[in-house]
Amino acid sequence: MIESNAPPTTHKAQDGKGVLITTPALDQLSRLCKEQGSGKLLRVGVRSGGCSGMSYTMDFVSDDDIQKDDEVYEYSVGTSSFKVICDPKSLLYIYGMQLDFSTDLIGGGFNFTNPNASQTCGCGSSFAV
Repeated sequence: MIESNAPPTTHKAQDGKGVLITTPALDQLSRLCKEQGSGKLLRVGVRSGGCSGMSYTMDFVSDDDIQKDDEVYEYSVGTSSFKVICDPKSLLYIYGMQLDFSTDLIGGGFNFTNPNASQTCGCGSSFAV
């Protein structure tokens, strides 16, 4: 197996803003979104807690869960597309964050690289600012 040290390709929302999503994460999210059924989108955010003070949240919600002050970002790759929504308070902490996905047996799953975090925990699911 040949390993590459090249950074993963990232995708921005169609408006060029929001969370950066790597190709592996985009593929995985697109697949998961299709499995959830029509009318589903991904809500990302943060909440208090975790070993570093704040933790990331991700959940599929129905499109009628969009609040009037939520930011809505649309991502597309090839013929598939999906929407990501985020509340304004969470967006202050995760704007510009990169979401990646790994299939590694240890440390696999979704990984967050947040330029706004002053420290992160070992598991990668919580951070401090």
